[in-house]
Amino acid sequence: MPALTHTRPHPATPGSVDIRLPWWALALPALAFVALLILILNPADAHAATGDPAVTHLFERVQQLVTR
Repeated sequence: MPALTHTRPHPATPGSVDIRLPWWALALPALAFVALLILILNPADAHAATGDPAVTHLFERVQQLVTR
């Protein structure tokens, strides 16, 4: 009994490239860049910042842990 072979439903056209990235393939590097940018900023130098003191304290603690 011969084995059945499976063929492609749509043959590939030569010269065309179809690249589709999922949403997270762009979002994760952007999020990592923003996180690293926040880590290198010194919250003590932000004189005009009106942020929550708890958030500033959290950033200072993270910066202390990274620089050790």
